[in-house]
Amino acid sequence: MSQQITPSRMTLALFKQKTISARKGHELLKKKCDCLKTRFRSIMVALLDNKMKMDEEMQKAFLLFAEAQWAAGQFNSIVKDSIKKAFIRVDISTENIAGVMLPNLNLKELEDSEGNLSQLGLDKGGLAIQRTRQKFKECLYLLVKVASLQTSFVTLDEVIKVTNRRVNALEHVVIPEYMRIQVYINQELDEMAREDLFRIKKVLDNKRKVIAEEDAEVAKYEAMMAAKGVKAQGGGNLIDQDDKIQDEDIVF
Repeated sequence: MSQQITPSRMTLALFKQKTISARKGHELLKKKCDCLKTRFRSIMVALLDNKMKMDEEMQKAFLLFAEAQWAAGQFNSIVKDSIKKAFIRVDISTENIAGVMLPNLNLKELEDSEGNLSQLGLDKGGLAIQRTRQKFKECLYLLVKVASLQTSFVTLDEVIKVTNRRVNALEHVVIPEYMRIQVYINQELDEMAREDLFRIKKVLDNKRKVIAEEDAEVAKYEAMMAAKGVKAQGGGNLIDQDDKIQDEDIVF
């Protein structure tokens, strides 16, 4: 064995319980992995759709930007001077999916987001600038959504890989090892039981030999006493027997 295992009933019960726990853990991890894969596929589909949509919307946005520049001229410096602080903030929340915390990115537009930009292009090209601004705002929302989906996609991909490794380790390494240890302990316990049975048989055989030798001695003694005309009485004392008993080996 790869590790020193003391074969005993307690050790066998311990590894049986470990096997049960490992199988339950394997089942739970499989369910978790299936749940994560389902969400992973849905995120992947949404991510592909939003990336394709973002590509189309960005092309439209830059086309509108070119039209606005043609209508209103170069207004980049005016926009930069008009913006003093961010009008859109990103809020981050989390979503729990089978124990995995996935980030959700949401845009929060401030109340005074229009600011001085609403007055931009009043002399010429104002409508084109507003359409361009609205389209880029839509692209920004879409971009943040893609970033949120991409982050969730990468996070789930890593978690699924780790979970699959754990499932495979339990299925192909841990549980088979526990089963081999149980087989080893059972074999050792059977061998110990056979050795105990052999020892018991040897003890009984020795006892039978001793009893047989004692019976032979008793039978020999009784035969000797019978040859001398003395009737042996079990458990008695020769000195306490009849006074008429004469034995040349006994001196009174």
